[in-house]
Amino acid sequence: MTTPPTAPVILDPTGTDRHGEHRRLRAHGPAVRVDILGVTAWSVTDPALLKKLLTSESVSKDARAHWPDFEEVVQSWPLALWVAVENMFTAYGADHRRLRRLVAPAFSARRIAALEHVVEAIVADLLDDLDALPSGEPVDLREHLAYPLPISVIGHLMGVPVGRRNAFRALVDGVFDTTLTAEQSTANTGRLYEALDQLIAAKRAEPGDDMTSLLITARDEEGDGGRLSDPELRDTLLLMISAGYETTVNVIDQAVAHLLAHPGQLDHIRAGRATWGDAVEETLRHEPAVKHLPLRFALSDISLPGGQVIAKGEAILASYAAANRHPDWHGETADTFDLTRVPKDHLAFGHGIHFCLGAPLARLEVATALRMLFDRFPALELAVPVEELTPLASLISNGHQTLPVRLRPSAG
Repeated sequence: MTTPPTAPVILDPTGTDRHGEHRRLRAHGPAVRVDILGVTAWSVTDPALLKKLLTSESVSKDARAHWPDFEEVVQSWPLALWVAVENMFTAYGADHRRLRRLVAPAFSARRIAALEHVVEAIVADLLDDLDALPSGEPVDLREHLAYPLPISVIGHLMGVPVGRRNAFRALVDGVFDTTLTAEQSTANTGRLYEALDQLIAAKRAEPGDDMTSLLITARDEEGDGGRLSDPELRDTLLLMISAGYETTVNVIDQAVAHLLAHPGQLDHIRAGRATWGDAVEETLRHEPAVKHLPLRFALSDISLPGGQVIAKGEAILASYAAANRHPDWHGETADTFDLTRVPKDHLAFGHGIHFCLGAPLARLEVATALRMLFDRFPALELAVPVEELTPLASLISNGHQTLPVRLRPSAG
């Protein structure tokens, strides 16, 4: 039986030793109180308990309604945006169902199938640009492939003009950077909302065949926010652009890094023993794009195994990365990157009613990028040892600051 710590475990905002931190959290049992940038929450690392809480009607994502500390915390917490937005990410009950129904058509099977050729064309152009670079010189694949692919795809889906996409990219990066001060975070949020307001104004003036225009229509046609209020419109665009971009960047990054660090796994694909889909799923399990996802809230006291209780109104942190590698789920090989693993179950896209609507699109983007990249550059190699790759400065995002590779063997 584990003994809970007397004080909350302080999570490292820089994410320097993420795997060590996850092991330490699991060592305290299914859930443990943690300090996340000054806010206390229950980190849940046991996959069975986490699934139960993610589907429980006694757990809400609506901080305004169900977190007594909300008004005080949002004044100074660097992650205030994660609980203060008004979209389906933070909605509960009927509000969540209403908002999800408005967004769901953008990710229908028909629309995702129609995007397949768009994704392939974007990847082909990016690989052409890589092909033109000097042979043998290191190139940052995160900058030249992992970043531009998803921002181009989500930009296409949402109707973000090409000239504005890099601005959105920089601002979304700030949302996931947990080393920012409260002042820096607030300033970044202000610039992000200004960019969203400009996008809304442009699409109101000249609507297109894109999701932003469709959401604006849903807002305007009912009047007085009957279907979608102004804050909900803006925050829904924020959710779709940020979730559709940042997370996919990290999965591409991690997949390439791990396939290059484990050439035997790449051999499985080339020999037909595994598929690119297997590579995507095992990457999502082994290195999910989001390590910890803030926050959920208990609507009533919740008893935990071992006698502890999450009290009504307390915050809950879904620690997906720690749960994905839990030995109770994937045994003694949970820390091993193995494309032939059966099953490859994971929580990288969440679970229950808040399961990520964009999961099929993310899977399509990553699988397409991997297939076309390794077809074009079969001798691709890391330019530095994998252990020298520097993690992103975040306790949320799970990627690398850069991903230096050589596309072809150097002349030497």
